[in-house]
Amino acid sequence: MTVLITVDELRDLQARAGADLVVLDVRWSLGGPPGHDEYLRGHVPGAVYVGLDTELAAHGEPTDGRHPLPDVAALQESARRWGVRAGSTVVAYDGGGNLAAARAWWLLRWAGVTDVRLLDGALPAWVAAGGELSTDDVVPERGDVTLRSGALPVLDADGAGAFPGRGVLLDARAPERFRGETEPVDPKAGHIPGAVNAPTTDNLAPDGRFLPATELRARFAGVGVTGDVPVAAYCGSGVTAAHEIAALAVAGYDAALYPGSWSQWSNSDRPVATGGTPEQD
Repeated sequence: MTVLITVDELRDLQARAGADLVVLDVRWSLGGPPGHDEYLRGHVPGAVYVGLDTELAAHGEPTDGRHPLPDVAALQESARRWGVRAGSTVVAYDGGGNLAAARAWWLLRWAGVTDVRLLDGALPAWVAAGGELSTDDVVPERGDVTLRSGALPVLDADGAGAFPGRGVLLDARAPERFRGETEPVDPKAGHIPGAVNAPTTDNLAPDGRFLPATELRARFAGVGVTGDVPVAAYCGSGVTAAHEIAALAVAGYDAALYPGSWSQWSNSDRPVATGGTPEQD
């Protein structure tokens, strides 16, 4: 699948008469204020603000995880608010690295939208290229897209626990959280037994763009991803693991997402491993 779009390619789409283009601003940070104020201080012209906590996640009990997948009907209503129609090209970005925007990319792909891209380098790349910024609160013409879940694979907690027996389960969190040395958010520290650590931030170059496909393939090969076995990913709450899946797609690999991730796993009576894997110690 085509995952990324460059600033120049996005500009070309914006300039193309009749292009059915929807641009989404998905600025968000864990525990930080909602990104709407930042959006109003400057965004890609025409971009619609998307609330990750309110539109890209459901809310339930702690045992559901911190960011459960939204009901597909609720996601469809949001996508129509954003102006998405059948056949739209959707481009998502955030304030840096696309760690939040990847959640919108994954969700729309999961719900059957076929042409969804991440703006490589996110908003900083747009600004660095001299891109204009707008400060309006964009309200587009309502879309008519019909969404159906299931276009990308997902795992539940049982499936994630069993996955290392048949494939590679990647934990996309920081190494110290994986090893159980610290846990600033969730009730238990550590990782799912059998998982291997592949921090999401290592998917990116210093400028916030994704590493080239050849470098990503080498990175994932180092944790056992070769294309010969199934791959899945999780993180703290299913947000940055979507970025891991995007990076895997750039490298040429399909992967499943465990949406509940560590926030669900650590709120249940399930086994916890600490330390590194033998290969990573």
